[in-house]
Amino acid sequence: MAPIPEPFPPAVPQSSPSLPPKVPDTSYPIEVRKKLGIYGLTPPNVENHALQSQRCLKQLASKTTPIEKYIYLSNLRNTNTHLFYRLVLENFTTIAPLIYTPVVGEACLKWSEIYQRPEGLYVSYKDRGSIIDVLRNWPQPNVEITVVTDGSRILGLGDLGINGMGIPVGKLALYTGCAGIRPESTLPLTLDLGTNNELLLKDPLYMGAKMRKVSEKEEIEFLDELMVALNTVWPGIVVQFEDFKNPFPALEKYQHKYTCFNDDIQGTGAVILGGIINALKSTDIPIKDHRAVFMGAGSAGVGVAKQIVEYFIKEGLTEDEARRCFWFVDTKGLITNDRGDKLAQHKIYFSRDDNKGQQFKTLPEIVEHVKPTILMGLSTMRGIFDKSILQKMAKLNERPIVFPLSNPSSNAECTFEEAMKHTDGKAIFASGSPFPPYLHDGQVMQPSQGNNMYVFPGIGLGAILCKAVHITQEMIYTSAVALSTAINTNEINAGRLYPELDRIREVSVIVAREVIREAQQQGLDREKSIRNLSDSELDAFIRSRMYDPRKDTGLHQTEPSNTRSTSSKIRVPGSPSKL
Repeated sequence: MAPIPEPFPPAVPQSSPSLPPKVPDTSYPIEVRKKLGIYGLTPPNVENHALQSQRCLKQLASKTTPIEKYIYLSNLRNTNTHLFYRLVLENFTTIAPLIYTPVVGEACLKWSEIYQRPEGLYVSYKDRGSIIDVLRNWPQPNVEITVVTDGSRILGLGDLGINGMGIPVGKLALYTGCAGIRPESTLPLTLDLGTNNELLLKDPLYMGAKMRKVSEKEEIEFLDELMVALNTVWPGIVVQFEDFKNPFPALEKYQHKYTCFNDDIQGTGAVILGGIINALKSTDIPIKDHRAVFMGAGSAGVGVAKQIVEYFIKEGLTEDEARRCFWFVDTKGLITNDRGDKLAQHKIYFSRDDNKGQQFKTLPEIVEHVKPTILMGLSTMRGIFDKSILQKMAKLNERPIVFPLSNPSSNAECTFEEAMKHTDGKAIFASGSPFPPYLHDGQVMQPSQGNNMYVFPGIGLGAILCKAVHITQEMIYTSAVALSTAINTNEINAGRLYPELDRIREVSVIVAREVIREAQQQGLDREKSIRNLSDSELDAFIRSRMYDPRKDTGLHQTEPSNTRSTSSKIRVPGSPSKL
């Protein structure tokens, strides 16, 4: 094991600020408004939080399109942070899809058109050699976590360049909403390394550099400087890589050197494994007899499958036995050793050698050949799980497992309605994007959504609180198992594979606790003070460090912002800052 660096300096509790930031808020008492010099800038009535939320929901309802709702919520987040997050927590299942998938996909496509104010930090290729100076322009001094993208593969939408900023912004809003990581300790970060999207290069409104994407070698050299700079300005910062077209080189190079992980590979794999563990419990098929066909062989699909392989191994299979439970399909058909093309490195692990010279080109051919018990979709090919495929799955299995995981919902391999209708309600279903319930034989059936928000917020929170040296594969695996245990009896009886989203903070506590325990077991934690806590005490510790906008209004703040922070200062976006 690599030597563990010296611990970061302990958090230094600061005295509570006597007054909130100078942002007019209708909930501030009259005397506070006068002391702040903002008296008269708001109507005289002092409102409670419930009334503020009621007005916001009414304004939100007046917006007629999803993108209008997204813009409204973005403006609210930037002008009254606490109110925004109160609204999120109190209406999570309604608002989460509006601030992240599926609506964030449309926001990214239109980012250069709807841009109104800075919401994150942009570091461009021309900044190489001085990246650290750009980072120091960020107005918040105590950043603990960043989500970084180069925009080269946004969701299932492809290369969007700097328009991909909507992903770090939305993801970090979920870190705050789901796991209580303080909003001022987050950094949305987009790398402008060029784009190969011809439409963007020709678009006068596109706000990124009008240059072709740099080479992989040049990008890694740039990332080398970035990672050093991030850890110089904010030592021990948790870095989550997101939506890189080829995410493997960065993860492989930095995962044992810095506190980082890739949500596309590891987070997606963990959340789907959590759902698969519960799905497998709903069938009578032994682990060794399961056969999984993956439609889509990108980094996310391979990451998901490798997580499931690890679970199969822990359930008693050898690695080779576990690996042979998977058949991968790309645009050329079933991936085999003798297909005749040069396979990408990440596809080789699951390439088949038992096809006896036959090549299977289409999904129906492959389903007929494999007779799968599990059908996974990470292809972004809308409708590829069509009526005939779904009916075949129902004919082959008493309870077929069908996971159309592509985002956004417009790219899903099938809808919940299609899966239930064409399997006569037999499918064990989870999707990547939300779908509405479906009425089948007089029974309202609820879909499960394998959303990464079930794990990545807890992974990040756990890493921050225990001051993890690295985020290891064992920690990622542990997060999946923790998620599978977070589901309660009522949810199981309702046919769900995942907890209700309105319990997301409870789930994040469970995930964070187990991530911390795994870090402690591996000796990769630097926060020694929590090592001897019982599970209940550790849960209480985690909850005490979670930002709660219903209590933290800026008027009364008595706790330091987080374990790595050295200041408890709050900035409500919209207050004076370098931005």
